[in-house]
Amino acid sequence: MSGKLMLGMAFMILCLFPVIGTAEPLGKLSLKDGSQIYVEILEMTDGFITVKTLFHDGDPIKIKWSEVVGLSSDDQVKVVLGSGTILQGKPSMLGPGTLGIQTDMLTEPIPVAVESVMAVNPPIKKAVVYTGNLNFGASVITGNTRTKSYSFLGELIARSERLRLTILGRYLNGEANGTLNSRNAFGTIKLDFFITKRFYAYAGALFEQDTFQDLNLRTSLFAGPGYQFIDVGDFSSPYFSKMQLSAEAGLGFFNEDFKRSQDRNNITGRWALNFNWPVLPALTLFHQHQGYPSLEKKSDYYITSQQGLRWTMLDNFVSTLQYNWRYDNTPAPGNKKSDKQILLTLGYAFES
Repeated sequence: MSGKLMLGMAFMILCLFPVIGTAEPLGKLSLKDGSQIYVEILEMTDGFITVKTLFHDGDPIKIKWSEVVGLSSDDQVKVVLGSGTILQGKPSMLGPGTLGIQTDMLTEPIPVAVESVMAVNPPIKKAVVYTGNLNFGASVITGNTRTKSYSFLGELIARSERLRLTILGRYLNGEANGTLNSRNAFGTIKLDFFITKRFYAYAGALFEQDTFQDLNLRTSLFAGPGYQFIDVGDFSSPYFSKMQLSAEAGLGFFNEDFKRSQDRNNITGRWALNFNWPVLPALTLFHQHQGYPSLEKKSDYYITSQQGLRWTMLDNFVSTLQYNWRYDNTPAPGNKKSDKQILLTLGYAFES
């Protein structure tokens, strides 16, 4: 009886052994200091390889790719090289600093220098990512004083690997006792082409109308270089991981069509700063401004900016407190140089 029991237990162990032995596929990392770590390889992007190890049961750990001299795995991985070549196969060490990628197509492994590897098992990215928001604000007073005002604001950013399209617009209208006392519209459209991960060239246009600045239409066409100093994913901290900061310089053509004053046009320089910081999942700080100094007349320059904070109230519904400032150093005769607006709006934010 005991012999049959022992035989049955031995049979169960033999049946379970392949399952236990292959439950968690392993690879091996060889580091510059000579150590070797048995790991499950997840991915390598942005200079760090993410792995799970046998001695750590928590979250995956990250190791600098610059410290890795060898990589091997029983599983196939996708390897992206600096030249853009993508190889799919099982990696193994051919020598210090050299990997062999064994593909299904070839009998011999393809030698690859470790420093030429840009990514391993990179996550699949959407071809285009959309973000933006639509906002509306209104105020109505009746009785001894009859006033009403409303505002529409919107922003759309579409980003692919190489291109970024930004569209921004706003419209404000106000009346007091049946008489119009404010009406202005503002919009920009800009396309960025990323030459490198940080450096890009851009082209765009600005359009603006203001009934009480004697302005039928202000138009600017502009182009130049820009640089993305901070982008999403640059920081691992959850408070800074989605921060973005870019700056631009360039040239433009400025045209101002006035109702009564003499029209003006000139060649301008241009600078711009764009800052967006989701401090918390429900709170975002933002600042954007553009400056257009005339290259023909030193005293003629124009600056426009908007800044504020946006917080999420429920799901994607947001509220925005925004301060807009416009400064024209040479306005139409009879008009002030500076205009300020403070807006509190409700809206909807979206992200694909």
